Amino acid sequence: MSSLPTTEILLQILLSVGVIVIVAKYFGILARKIGIPEVAGMIVAGLLLRFIPWFRNYGGTGENIIYNEANQFIAYMSEIGVILIMFSAGLSTNLKALVKSGVKSTIIAACGVIVPLIMGTIMACCFWGFHSFGSPEFFKCVFVGTILTATSVSISVAVLKEFGKLNTDIGQAIVSSAIIDDVFGIIVLTIVLGVSSGKGGYFSIIIKTILFFLCALVVGFIVYKLFKWYDRRHPRSHRIPIYALGVALIFAYCAEKFFGIADITGAYIAGIVLCNLHDASYMESKIDINSYMFFSPIFFAGIGLKTDLSGLSGELMAFSIAFVIVGCLSKIIGCGGISKALGFKWKECWQIGIGMMVRGEVALIVATKGLSSGLIDSEYFTSVILLIIVSSMLVPVLLKRAFTRDGKTSSIKADEAGISGKQVSPVKTEASDE
Repeated sequence: MSSLPTTEILLQILLSVGVIVIVAKYFGILARKIGIPEVAGMIVAGLLLRFIPWFRNYGGTGENIIYNEANQFIAYMSEIGVILIMFSAGLSTNLKALVKSGVKSTIIAACGVIVPLIMGTIMACCFWGFHSFGSPEFFKCVFVGTILTATSVSISVAVLKEFGKLNTDIGQAIVSSAIIDDVFGIIVLTIVLGVSSGKGGYFSIIIKTILFFLCALVVGFIVYKLFKWYDRRHPRSHRIPIYALGVALIFAYCAEKFFGIADITGAYIAGIVLCNLHDASYMESKIDINSYMFFSPIFFAGIGLKTDLSGLSGELMAFSIAFVIVGCLSKIIGCGGISKALGFKWKECWQIGIGMMVRGEVALIVATKGLSSGLIDSEYFTSVILLIIVSSMLVPVLLKRAFTRDGKTSSIKADEAGISGKQVSPVKTEASDE
């Protein structure tokens, strides 16, 4: 614990949070203006704040006050930020579309998880060595593959809307597969974290995971009925989002405490439990206000603060380049390749593969959980950040080319296309930002 007086710690927290929120938001808006994800700008803000000399010399301590022992508060707020993001992702899930998505989307999603998991693991083994199955070193390689299983289709959805393709078979295949991909990815993360932490063997972790989902199904059904009853009597009440947030935090606690499962899994399931309520979008909007204004800037800037660039070397750069290449190709091979076997045309397979290629906030969340579990070192956040930026810039260009016919692009406007499915974006954008 820090030896600083309580008042001094509080002052450091106030200054740190104030600086983080302002700088992270500014860089987020700047990033969006130049065409890269807002979260990438917030991460860059954290990187800069870590190395600004004034913050290192504040009070003559030589420490960076935004990233020191006294600011454990920042770490706690970041963790809550992750939980809110995953809860919001669950709330935005279109459960009816998920149920109707059918076998094809499920198979595409499964291959979109399995292929990146295998290719990422092999790639990491090529750099770190091929170790015996089940060893700590082996699980570090597996975790690299686990990071690559994540998909973020918000950019793909925007392009599909622009071309009026969102409600087509291809558009729905991409969106539905991305929803199921998230579920599969969370399950893989849960198992990998559970086994690697020594909380039990494979069989034990799988049993705990099954038990968790069974309990979540039973308890979730009861919670859903209670919320539905309350929602009918008090529609759009300010109390509903508050109760929903409480349920998400309790689900997160129970998942970690009683089942040894990542807290973000509990929060995500809580969101899915409540996503079919009439006021689900209202709850999501209220939850996102807190996340957008306070927790998300702290979380994403916190990633930059935790990213250690002092160990940046030729080997790390080579790893990052390989990570980006494998990350992009694995989704195209996994999702696009299996699409051909499911009866899609080659051009449609290419479109599906590209649409599933984007990485975003979920990949960062997975990497953060790996850092806290000791499965990845902080310098490898550089690789994840690079993948997010590269894939986010490539996908719009490649998707537009893939949907171009006879050298002409569609002029269908986004508002004519309609919207369905899921668009997960933990950091909301507002017109007033501009």
